[in-house]
Amino acid sequence: MKILFLGDVVGNIGVDKVSQYLPILKRDYKPQLTIVNGENATSFGRGINKKVYKEIMNAGADVITLGNHAWNNEEIFDFIDDTEKLVRPLNFPGKNVPGRGYTIVNINGKKLAVINLQGRIFMDPIDDPFAEVDELVNKLNHEVDYIFVDFHAETTSEKRAMAMYLDGRISALVGTHTHVQTNDNQVLPKGTAFITDAGMCGPFDSVLGMKYENIIHRFLTQRPTRFEVETSGNGIISGCVIDLRDDGTARSIKKILINPNNPYQG
Repeated sequence: MKILFLGDVVGNIGVDKVSQYLPILKRDYKPQLTIVNGENATSFGRGINKKVYKEIMNAGADVITLGNHAWNNEEIFDFIDDTEKLVRPLNFPGKNVPGRGYTIVNINGKKLAVINLQGRIFMDPIDDPFAEVDELVNKLNHEVDYIFVDFHAETTSEKRAMAMYLDGRISALVGTHTHVQTNDNQVLPKGTAFITDAGMCGPFDSVLGMKYENIIHRFLTQRPTRFEVETSGNGIISGCVIDLRDDGTARSIKKILINPNNPYQG
């Protein structure tokens, strides 16, 4: 079983690059499941809308995950309950939260669960991701063959701790949110594939997808500055490919990075 995952899609450049490269990556890696984080995919870099959702799905995604900006575009409330392919963080607080925190995909007679979690360190208050996922994983281990987790969190320590906590109980945990790909892709001792952050798909000539001039101005002056998505220049594609054994453990996890310094070789 192969899973292709692409990190946070940011703005129009991110959507365009996913539309350009995802069909090529699927042709070359031949994944059975493709997951894309659409957390920042709108033109203003916050949340997702129906148009962008359809564009990413039409490019070849099977499931789209979200994160802390899930509710930033009110349009999401019009369609999130109608699709099983769009997954928001499981541990949003409150009752009757719109959408779903996980989905189960049937692939050639096998069942794979995709779970979305959000961290708590340096982020908005939210329910305990460890407690929430613990209960769900215990349930799903009797129902599915593979479990994939997109952990949308700020700190490397929280993501690493979650991966170690779930090692051997899930097939893979991929971190998102920081927009910077890390160099620690590995299979943990009990068989779970892990990378702290998959990186982003978006504007390369930017600061985490935003116009760098505004960010620099804020650092220099310590005055509030509006963050604006970069709309011109080069793009970047970041993600990973995970190869899973029949027993649900990971054989390997390999990074994907395409940018002007790392052109796609095919």
